[in-house]
Amino acid sequence: MIQPTAPGRAGAGADETGVRPASARPALAALSLSVLLTALTTGIAPVALPALADSFSASFSSLQWIVLAPLLSLTALVVGAGRLGDLFGRRRLLLAGLALFAAASVASAAAPTLWFLVAARCVQGAGAAFMAALTMAFVAGAVPRAGAGRAMGLLGTMSAVGTALGPVLGGALVAAAGWRAVFLAPALPALVALLLSVRHLPADRPVPGGGRGRFDTAGTLLLALALTAYALAMTLGRGGTPAVRATLLLTAALGAGLFVRAQARAASPLVPGALLRTPGLRPGLVTSGLVSVVMMTTLVVGPFRLSQGLGLDAARTGLLLSVGPLVAALTGVPAGHLADRWGASRATVLGLGVMAAGAVALSAAPTALGAAGYVLPLAVLTAGYGVFQTANNTAVMADVPPDRRGVVSGTLNLSRNLGLVTGASVMGAVFAHAAAAAAGTDVATASPGAVAAATRVTFAVAAALVLVALAVAARATARRGPAADGTAARPERAARRTGS
Repeated sequence: MIQPTAPGRAGAGADETGVRPASARPALAALSLSVLLTALTTGIAPVALPALADSFSASFSSLQWIVLAPLLSLTALVVGAGRLGDLFGRRRLLLAGLALFAAASVASAAAPTLWFLVAARCVQGAGAAFMAALTMAFVAGAVPRAGAGRAMGLLGTMSAVGTALGPVLGGALVAAAGWRAVFLAPALPALVALLLSVRHLPADRPVPGGGRGRFDTAGTLLLALALTAYALAMTLGRGGTPAVRATLLLTAALGAGLFVRAQARAASPLVPGALLRTPGLRPGLVTSGLVSVVMMTTLVVGPFRLSQGLGLDAARTGLLLSVGPLVAALTGVPAGHLADRWGASRATVLGLGVMAAGAVALSAAPTALGAAGYVLPLAVLTAGYGVFQTANNTAVMADVPPDRRGVVSGTLNLSRNLGLVTGASVMGAVFAHAAAAAAGTDVATASPGAVAAATRVTFAVAAALVLVALAVAARATARRGPAADGTAARPERAARRTGS
């Protein structure tokens, strides 16, 4: 097991986490850049697909892999990446992930063929898996507990900024310098994050009396198999035959069953059963997955509701859809302050309550309100999500043993990714089915009225999912009680008095 300490040595002035106050801001800057780049990886590529189609004379089905490759490798590897960090040092594994990400970005930009580019993007996703898994683990170990909410809020803000920046930056780079610039652009900030991490992140040192244990290779491979098959079923499976999708889902179920069996027999399992009994972990994972399904709904439904349902052009549709990421970016840091002051568990419940109100409003808003009837409830929903994500991440990581922070952070990221890929498939199917029921035709040719009706049905389902998440979170908060919440206002004030 490892535990962070200050770079090189725990010098004078270091707090109990081993981080000197002077190093806290540049350390958070390094972690923030890592989160931003992880979000940017997927969002920046789709804009370049038309240019890539011309450059490589590729079909759309082949081009999909440029977007899917990093998502699949990140999803499959993120839990194992977190566990490797717990065993062999979170700092050194994060440095390796940043270096791998930067090298893969350069290789992607220099790709001579389409499939070389796909392979490089897969490697880029592997680097992003370490970055995604280990940033939250570092916050939990390197930031005083009373300020953990604000640090998580900053990471949430940077994730939203990366999501919003991807299409804008990608479009500008394609127009100015061609598609290769799109894949080269993340390399420089990755190198900056690498240099900041080398200089300011706390070095790893063994916990006295702790043992490293072994890496569960078999469990990691089985989990990766199950996750990859499931993600493919939810993405590529939509365009294939029912037999293809059924085969992928059967493979995912088989892999999951073998993984559970292997975990029960392993001497050092990837995800120990005792860890899942950590207070707040299972509710945090369930609510994170459900909420991610709902947030993907806004990305699936929004373009159809604004363009096809309300007749807006592409420019105005894109501008209005950017309201969501913008609100999430502005909410992150205030949400962190709220989590530190109120307690993360109660802030989680508040965020879900606001999300439920936004989802209900999206379902009930009359067509006469026009674009405002979609965008204003979307802003409410996204603000609630910003509060939820920050508070839930803080609550989950607060109770995790130091030697398991990496794997729990990876599992939390996994629940989010699985929610996103599930939402894209399932909620997309709900929307298409509702439009077909209203108009008797495909959603692509549905009338504005049919699109509006499908929007109401889809967000009614989304509201039900948020209410389920709210019930799970409220029950977990009631069981733990206020005393169990590690981010109360009193420790924050004490931290201020002591200068932490």
